[in-house]
Amino acid sequence: MRNRCLITVTDYRGSRHFTLTQLVRRILAGTAACLALVFLSGSLIIHVLSSRVTDLNDQVATLSNEQERIQKDKSRLLEEKAVLTASVDDKSQGLSLMGEELERIEAIIGLKTSSDDPLPRRIDTASQTAVEKRVMLESIPSGHPVKERGITSFYGNREHPVHGSQSFHGGVDLRAPRGTPIHATADGVVQWASRHQDSGMGKMVELVHSFGFTTVYGHLDSIDVEVGQYVRSGEKLGTAGSTGVATAPHLHYEVRYLQRRLDPASFLDWSMEEYDLVFEREDRVQWQSLAEAVRRTASAPERQWSQLEPALSVSSY
Repeated sequence: MRNRCLITVTDYRGSRHFTLTQLVRRILAGTAACLALVFLSGSLIIHVLSSRVTDLNDQVATLSNEQERIQKDKSRLLEEKAVLTASVDDKSQGLSLMGEELERIEAIIGLKTSSDDPLPRRIDTASQTAVEKRVMLESIPSGHPVKERGITSFYGNREHPVHGSQSFHGGVDLRAPRGTPIHATADGVVQWASRHQDSGMGKMVELVHSFGFTTVYGHLDSIDVEVGQYVRSGEKLGTAGSTGVATAPHLHYEVRYLQRRLDPASFLDWSMEEYDLVFEREDRVQWQSLAEAVRRTASAPERQWSQLEPALSVSSY
């Protein structure tokens, strides 16, 4: 009987007896021990995971606080940036207005810088070689940016066609139906090729040329170049349109020297055949020193300018 265990179960139907051997008891004891071990292990794992979750919640809270702080710093920096941008825009607009006013006053009083100097003192064109002349025509704005040659609004003071007030017109408006190809008037790099809100010129392209010259092409319908792109004289920049402040499709064209706007009419008819034309009309450029710089450039052996054709009319567009 030592290896047996008698279990008696009594209910309303009477008593029933069950006998368990020692092996079965051991199995039951082992099972109970395993269950207890599993329970303890589960409790331990739950405790560890709970601690880990608590740590993670603390880290999440810390990160949330850090994110909130960064967001506040970002908002503060954006506000400071907006203030600085507005200040820069105001000052830029002020400088632009001052420049326009200066140009308007110069145009009114007919201020000239060196018109009393005879042409030979300003530039000796007779001593220039054909290569030097070609370099100047390709490097400095010359010729028409559109095929059809017609000026609808000249450089200088005028009544604004939209606002109706007297204002200074810093360029010329050229006749150009919508879709007319617009061409670069000199070799250069694209500095702006997008919509220009502040000036009212809509879609605009600005090219930076050699020797301090830039050109501006406004009210375009489409733009075919991008910022940083190098373009050659005569290369297509886009098509004419009426974007921005405009009453009809046309091209607003500007020529600038050291950021001062010059009369583009002086440069539109400049060509190999009419080479002295721009020097006679525009005296706000130090042509003689510029010609000397061109002479040094054209005489550089590595450029091999001698291989170029001796004559060129850049006014083919």
